[in-house]
Amino acid sequence: MSRFWSDVVSRLSPYVPGEQTDSKTVIKLNTNESPYGPSKKAIEAILRCVGDDLRLYPDPRCLDLREAVASLEDLTVDNVFVGNGSDEVLAHVFRALFKSDQPVFFPDITYSFYPSYCRLFDLSYEEVPLNADFLIEIEDYSKGNGGVILPNPNAPTGIDLGLPSIRRLLESQSDSTVVIDEAYVDFGAESAAVLIQEFPNLLVTRSLSKSYGLAGLRVGYALGHADLIEALHRVKDSFNSYPVDRLASAGAIAAIQDRDYLDKVRLDIMRNREKLSSGLSALGFLVLPSATNFVFVRHERLSARSLHQELRQADILVRHFTRPARIEEFLRITVGTEEMVGEMLKRLQLILAH
Repeated sequence: MSRFWSDVVSRLSPYVPGEQTDSKTVIKLNTNESPYGPSKKAIEAILRCVGDDLRLYPDPRCLDLREAVASLEDLTVDNVFVGNGSDEVLAHVFRALFKSDQPVFFPDITYSFYPSYCRLFDLSYEEVPLNADFLIEIEDYSKGNGGVILPNPNAPTGIDLGLPSIRRLLESQSDSTVVIDEAYVDFGAESAAVLIQEFPNLLVTRSLSKSYGLAGLRVGYALGHADLIEALHRVKDSFNSYPVDRLASAGAIAAIQDRDYLDKVRLDIMRNREKLSSGLSALGFLVLPSATNFVFVRHERLSARSLHQELRQADILVRHFTRPARIEEFLRITVGTEEMVGEMLKRLQLILAH
């Protein structure tokens, strides 16, 4: 600990991202990146932006990108906020919309950035346990709180909550902001964005990293009532007026507008997910139902720790979470291409045969 650190920094336990590698031989299934490249139209749009205009700041309002998102979601530009990845958008949400006098609620098994944000912004929080089947029980969120955030589908479990449950939550929490983090919604879940006009306390966040294959571009957005969006802009403009650069904005707009490519990628990943799930089940794994681009699995006899290590030695990266203890025997495996799935199952079969 440095003597120059602030008290806040001394108390932080930062989020730990998945391992990255430059190896071309490793099958990388640990960070839920798309196994397919982005839309060619997105790449072409980015290349068109490479020129003298890069000496100029981008539009601080990100108006063109917000208009593209609004058109996609059948909302107005006042209902849209964009940022440098959905992680930055979420950070602004925690600062702008959650109250400090009561705890923020989220599941005990969920995206581990949530408690990191709470510690960073000095917010109290309560981790609400999932039930024995790793499902979110909406009734457990009925107490007074400083805000609620739920990923739908949840991560790392991959399980979809469903719109009726989200509606019940919104009806019971009219005095709190309810955030539905939809980073994985394009892989089989139903978006809560259809409820925005009905519930002024609902904010939906999205990422272009997963289904659009733009993790390296860092673009995310939020959808909600204009009052919520204005709060996010007030925080953004007190922190960084230009979070989305010219290249990112151009690429994101082109990707959003290329619906045919998005639909193809989504369907391919969902088909590959079924192949991966059935193959793992045949090898003795319990596979939780997934509406994401990953599966959450546990083997009937081998520990997750040993499997994680043996897969790594076989040039396959998957994610192993040791906390909380309820999931220490599970592995999270990203869905790859059909070829990657087949090769992963083949190598895993050899490991299990030893």
